[in-house]
Amino acid sequence: MAELAVDKHVKYILAVEKNKDSFESVVMDHLRMNGAYWGLTALDLLGKLDSVNVDEVISWILKCQHESGGFSGNIGHDPHILYTLSAVQVLALFNKLDVLDIDKVATYGSFSGDMWGEVDTRFSYIAICCLSILCCLDKINVEKAVSYILSCKNLDGGFGCTPGGESHAGQIFCCVGALALTGSLHYVDKDLLGWWLCERQVKSGGLNGRPEKLPDVCYSWWVLSSLIMIDRVHWIDKEKLVKFILDCQDVENGGISDRPDDAVDVYHTYFGVAGLSLLNYPGLKAIDPAYALPVDVVNRIFFSG
Repeated sequence: MAELAVDKHVKYILAVEKNKDSFESVVMDHLRMNGAYWGLTALDLLGKLDSVNVDEVISWILKCQHESGGFSGNIGHDPHILYTLSAVQVLALFNKLDVLDIDKVATYGSFSGDMWGEVDTRFSYIAICCLSILCCLDKINVEKAVSYILSCKNLDGGFGCTPGGESHAGQIFCCVGALALTGSLHYVDKDLLGWWLCERQVKSGGLNGRPEKLPDVCYSWWVLSSLIMIDRVHWIDKEKLVKFILDCQDVENGGISDRPDDAVDVYHTYFGVAGLSLLNYPGLKAIDPAYALPVDVVNRIFFSG
C-alpha cells in the first residue's frame, strides 16, 4: 500500500496559498476563508502548522469581518455563516479566539446562511458548532434547533437539507454533528442510519454520498465522522478505505483528488487527510468528528484554565 506523502502535501498546501494567480486560487477567490480552514487544518493534522505566518493569517481574517459580526469568504465580499464558522475554526487552531468580540460574532445571523435567508440543515450545524466553540450555545433555543433537525429525518434513517429532502451523507454529517454537539444523539436510530452509511462503501473501498454515485474522497470525512459519532464505524472496511484515499494522492506534486488520477485540490486534500486521521493513520493528529478540528484544539477550548 502507498504511504501518505506528508512533505509533498505540505508543500502543495503552502503553494496554493502563495500562488494567487493559479486557476485554483482564482476560482476559490470568493471562498478563500474555507480554503484557509481546509489547508491550515490539514497542516495541523500533519503536524506542520508552524510553517505558516500566524500574524499574517489573523490580520487577513479580521479584515474579512463585517459590521454585522459575520465574516466573508475574502476581503470585500459579503458575509455568510459558512465563512464565519471557518474564520472561528482557524482562530481556534491558532489559539487566537481572544481577538474576537465574541458577543458580536455570536449575534450575527441565525440559522439561515446570509441576509437572503436561505435555510438548510448545514446552517443549523454551522450555527451550533460556531456558538459551541465560542461557548455561547445558551444564546439560542437549542430545543427548537434540535426539533427542526429531527423534522429533516427520513424513513431510511438519514437526513436531508430540509424536511422531506433526500438523505445525503453531507447533510447527515451536519445533522448528526449538530445533535452530537447538543447532547441529542439519542434521537438517532443508530442501526438504521449506520446501515445507510456503511452501504456507501463501494468495491474500490471508497465511500459515496448517495446510492449509485461514484466514490469521492470527501465522503471519507462526511460518512466516517457520522459513523464514529453513532458508534458504527466498525461496520465498514477501514483498510480498503485507507487504500482508496492513498490511491488518490499525487505523490509527485502533492495534494489529494476526489478519485484516483483526477486533479488534486485543497478541499479533497483536507478531507483525505481528515479521513485518514479518523482512521487512526500513523503520524497524524487526531481530529474531533463533531467539531472538525484537531482533538487537542477542542480540548484547549473547553478544558484549558
